[in-house]
Amino acid sequence: MAEWEKQGTEVVFRSMTLGDIGTIVRIERESFTAPWSEEAFRTELTQNHFARYMVMERDGAILGYGGMWLIVDEAHVTNIAVREPYRGQGLGERLLREMMRTAVWFGAKRMTLEVRVTNDRAQSLYRKLGFYESGVRPNYYSDNQEDALIMWAELEPTDEEADAQAAGSPRRPKGGAS
Repeated sequence: MAEWEKQGTEVVFRSMTLGDIGTIVRIERESFTAPWSEEAFRTELTQNHFARYMVMERDGAILGYGGMWLIVDEAHVTNIAVREPYRGQGLGERLLREMMRTAVWFGAKRMTLEVRVTNDRAQSLYRKLGFYESGVRPNYYSDNQEDALIMWAELEPTDEEADAQAAGSPRRPKGGAS
């Protein structure tokens, strides 16, 4: 059982707000060698109508976050990260599953992302959730010119989501990202 499960407090997902940006930038810095800036997140939240960002929190503390662009019927993951002390507890998988559910709710049929060719841990998670390799972007990462593996997953609505879509329900995704 993961540490967060032992503590008996529930992990919740919600839309990222401008007030979250300071914490998100700290997570970016501890997670990536070329982190996004505060301004980049502010622009995503206020000017990019394709962008959907969510945070994962427990007891008001942000444990991780994820972002994607929803364009027609495709979701393009822009970022996903879990704070260092909470890694290895299944939270990244929960976050990505929630992003996939949210993408389906917004009408996405497929999801794509890029991952460093050397990031075996992330690739393993993505494969577990149905992502497959479809190509390479040479010299994709600006910090060291490392190639990126392009991965795609076909998104399937859950039975509940399929029923809601068939009934024309305006159901919002749990913690729906904005």
